[in-house]
Amino acid sequence: MGQTLFEHCNAFKNLSRLSKSVTDKNCHLRHLIQEKDRLKNFSLKMEGFFYDFSKQRIDDRVLAELLNLAGETKAKETFSRMTAGDIVNVTEKRAALHTAARDFTHDAIWLNDVEVISEMNHVNLQIKAFSEKIHHRQITGTTGKPFTDAVVIGIGGSYLGCEFVYTACKQCVEPQMDLHFLPNVDIDNFGQVIKTIDPETCLWIVISKSYTTTETMANLNQVLLFLKTHHLDPAHHLVTVTAKGSPGDNPSNPVLGSFHMFDFIGGRYSVTSAVGGLPLSLAFGFDVFNRFLTGCHAMDSHALNAPEEKNIPLISALISIWNSNFLRYPAQAIIPYCSALSRLTPHVQQLYMESLGKGVTSDGKLTDYQTGVIIFGEPGTNAQHSFFQLAHQGSPFPIEFIGVVKPAYNKDQAKSKGVYNHQELWANMIAQAQALAMGKADDNTAKHFTGNRPSSTIVINTLTPESVGMLLAFYEARTVYEGFILGINPFDQFGVELGKHLASDIREQIKRKNTDAAYAFNALDPAAAFYLDTLFKGAL
Repeated sequence: MGQTLFEHCNAFKNLSRLSKSVTDKNCHLRHLIQEKDRLKNFSLKMEGFFYDFSKQRIDDRVLAELLNLAGETKAKETFSRMTAGDIVNVTEKRAALHTAARDFTHDAIWLNDVEVISEMNHVNLQIKAFSEKIHHRQITGTTGKPFTDAVVIGIGGSYLGCEFVYTACKQCVEPQMDLHFLPNVDIDNFGQVIKTIDPETCLWIVISKSYTTTETMANLNQVLLFLKTHHLDPAHHLVTVTAKGSPGDNPSNPVLGSFHMFDFIGGRYSVTSAVGGLPLSLAFGFDVFNRFLTGCHAMDSHALNAPEEKNIPLISALISIWNSNFLRYPAQAIIPYCSALSRLTPHVQQLYMESLGKGVTSDGKLTDYQTGVIIFGEPGTNAQHSFFQLAHQGSPFPIEFIGVVKPAYNKDQAKSKGVYNHQELWANMIAQAQALAMGKADDNTAKHFTGNRPSSTIVINTLTPESVGMLLAFYEARTVYEGFILGINPFDQFGVELGKHLASDIREQIKRKNTDAAYAFNALDPAAAFYLDTLFKGAL
């Protein structure tokens, strides 16, 4: 028996009815959070990871129907099929096997007569050997100097997840090489990067599955010119992560190494493949990358095996659907009270919004319900002095707080107002969640807080490669579960193509102007012609 379509589920109808009752004043969060055993009954824990959803606008009835929704849509069954290699990316007729990149069970997964796990383990062994040779100075640049820095040339999923993990892990593990990121085709991005590196000791990592991505190829050409200007041989400074047989995997264009990525792992889910494996192994060593994979695998196993009522990513996905489709919140903020996690939200923005920003179901029917919300965020306490005015007194949106029990910094700490900085950080995190839920009555309406604004809190013990891996895999599993419940494909991204197609047409116009100064942009609409004329004039 197949899954029931999201909006045809009995649970959907019941949740629609319940969403009207939660507007009752007795369902205000200031009352709900005072209920006996509220935290115990509305939180979940696995080793090293705690998820508190007691300040969400749900009660036992809502939670029960959300779990019924998961059952009717067969979310766990689909997740299991995904991890086994079934074709869950139906529009592109592909499997989605990012979990296999960190599968330590040693079970075989066969796909098109290829044993997937052994293939990825083979790539990891190549990464391990290569990174060790770099660290032991057995591979050097053109002038014989050892490499001190590496620049990742890639955009979207080819860098966002890796940047998040690198930024987080370098707080707890001293890098052996510094990583820099060149995603944007903006020439000033390139200009900033080259200010921070020594050309002779810099390795350039080109990450592109097809090796045709416009921005990445433009930046590669810029790097090749840079190397030529400094009399450096690209064959001694370039490494590629690309699909087997792509232009970046061509022996006629020699590089220091080429590491394969696979079409059954989409870019935004690719951090645990060679996309993240090579840069992170160069930065920290392969053993640290392997520890990160271990954390991912722990969360994957929980997401796959934990029963629905104790499954952290599944419950989180259900709450997200409750907030977007039934309470009609259009956005969600992710606020890590840990500056080392500053690049988590940009990664989740792409992961979530590219996966769930769909207008059709997996079988091609137009949706008339909410698929995905706007994800944004900033580390606390910075966010409190940025957009929390809106969070408390403007248009409401759910917030996900993330706390780390023990900071990475362990030197002497000063006290201010009787507490240490990390204690002050936690005081703010706890207080913000309370204030959003409780609100505050005041005769002065400018100082009145309505409260009843939902939030969740995630807590990890400390920053380690393992805990960073758990966080990454949590957001991946939550996103996938939400897509499966909504009945949409969380693995394709056709929405990014229209703008690229139009840019290609405009690029041809610019190309003609570059070869013929007298060429006029008459074929374009007036606005596009105005902007291109301005570009070539060099000023307004």
